[in-house]
Amino acid sequence: MATVLKIPAKFHPITHLPETKVQKRRVAAYARVSTDSEEQQTSYAAQVDRYTKYIQERADWEFVAVYTDEGISALNTKHRDGFNRMVADALDGKIDLIVTKSVSRFARNTVDSLTTVRKLKEKGVEVFFEKENIYTLDSKGELLITIMSSLAQEESRSISENVTWGQRKQMADGKVSLPYKHFLGYRKGADGLPEIVPEEAEIVRNIYRWFMEGKTPTGIARTLTEQGVPTPAGKEQWCSSTVKSILTNEKYKGSALLQKRFTVDFLTKKSKVNEGE
Repeated sequence: MATVLKIPAKFHPITHLPETKVQKRRVAAYARVSTDSEEQQTSYAAQVDRYTKYIQERADWEFVAVYTDEGISALNTKHRDGFNRMVADALDGKIDLIVTKSVSRFARNTVDSLTTVRKLKEKGVEVFFEKENIYTLDSKGELLITIMSSLAQEESRSISENVTWGQRKQMADGKVSLPYKHFLGYRKGADGLPEIVPEEAEIVRNIYRWFMEGKTPTGIARTLTEQGVPTPAGKEQWCSSTVKSILTNEKYKGSALLQKRFTVDFLTKKSKVNEGE
């Protein structure tokens, strides 16, 4: 004869209504903007505020944090501290669900995107891409992410090629872009051409004169530091490498050598010295 075991419902001691315990999901969000412009900073703050409210408004969700990266590209995850911290916390069992705006906000590199999603999946952590309406634990999730990540990666390749074409066109037209903020002795003139800054030009002349008199770059750097002369970047301490870069910069003799280095791979941003490639 079979035994039937009856499990009584649990009742709330005050309301006497059946009590069922709902396990809340611990939810975090990821927000990123890829430039430091004022417009993007507004977008960044808006994303953080929106996701904080979005998660806290759900009764079945428990807010963990909004992880952020500001002024960082999504092409690889190496320098994305907020992203890496979020993934580490998720793998440590502190997060059940990650909410983010889109696949391209998460990563524009197909390999990084899929590797991260699979790592999280193994630990039972789900990612929700709001724009594409993709949940990674869904059976179709990985296929959709592969497609969307590939499209995002190709978009990055296209942008990179367009930027490269624009720079090469400027070079062909004889237009030179100078890093005036870190270029001692010059500023951008009203006509867009370099204009000499007299007090800074004197420092440059001293560097060349001391070198001709036999001083080493290290000795020149020490002298400039002792004299309290700020570096091109506005720092107090001069390095021999900074002095060497001034001594070898062809622009101080009125010439401009363009494309000394070039980017080998748009994903890794690795660059190398141009040897005729």
